[in-house]
Amino acid sequence: METSNPVFSDTIFNDWAREATRTNTMTVRGTASKCFLALAILTAAAAWVWGLGEKGGLQAVQMWTIGGAIVGLVLALLTAFVTKLAPYTTPVYAAAEGAFLGGISFWFNTMYPGIAFNAMALTFAVLFVMLALYTSRIIPVTEKLRMGIVAATGAVFLVYMLSFVLSFFGISMPLVHDASPWGIGFSVVVVGIAAFNLLLDFDFIERGSQAGAPKAMEWYGAFGLLVTLVWLYISILRLLAQLQSRD
Repeated sequence: METSNPVFSDTIFNDWAREATRTNTMTVRGTASKCFLALAILTAAAAWVWGLGEKGGLQAVQMWTIGGAIVGLVLALLTAFVTKLAPYTTPVYAAAEGAFLGGISFWFNTMYPGIAFNAMALTFAVLFVMLALYTSRIIPVTEKLRMGIVAATGAVFLVYMLSFVLSFFGISMPLVHDASPWGIGFSVVVVGIAAFNLLLDFDFIERGSQAGAPKAMEWYGAFGLLVTLVWLYISILRLLAQLQSRD
C-alpha cells in the first residue's frame, strides 16, 4: 500500500521483518549466553558434589559420579540423534556432567592435590587459545581439516571402545592406561584432537548463525561445545595424572 507519510514507508516494514527474522534465528551471542548458562549449571553441580566429598570422603561422591556419567551419556546420545530436544536436555546434561566431573575431580585430587584446579585452568586456556586461532583465521576450518578432525576423533573413540571391551576379559591396553612414554604420548594426542574439535564447534555455531538456523539450535551449539569441553577437561586431567604418577 502506497503512502505519502515517510514514517510509514516500505523500509520500516522491511526493517521490522528483518528484526523479526533475527530474533527467531540462531546467533553467536545467543549461543554464547546459553553456553555460559550450561557451564554455570555444570560448575554448580560439580562444586556441590565436591563439597559432599569433602564432608564424607570418596564414598559420598561415588553414587553421584557413576550416576552422572550414565545420565550424561544417555542424554548426550539422545540429544545427538534428536537435536530438537537440545533446549530441554542440555541443562540436564550439564547438571549430570557436573556431578560426574565433581566426583572424578575429587577422586583425582585426593591422589594428586591441586590437579583438578590445574586441569580446569588448562582447559580454559586451551579454549581461549583455540577461539583466538579461529577468530583470527590463523587456522581456517576447511573441508579437509574438518574431515581430518572427524576421522581422528573416530579413531580415538574406536581405541577407547576396544579398551573397554578388552577390559571385560582382563586385558589392559598399555597405550590407554599406562604412564609409559607411549601412554603419555597417546594422551597428548587425545588432548590435541579434543582441542581441535573446539574449532568444529566454533565453525558450526558461526555457520548456523549465518545460515539463519532456528533459534533452538543455539542450545544445540552450546551442547556440542559443552561436550567437547568435558572431553578436553577429562583428557587433560588424565594426562596430568599420568605425568605426576611418574614423579
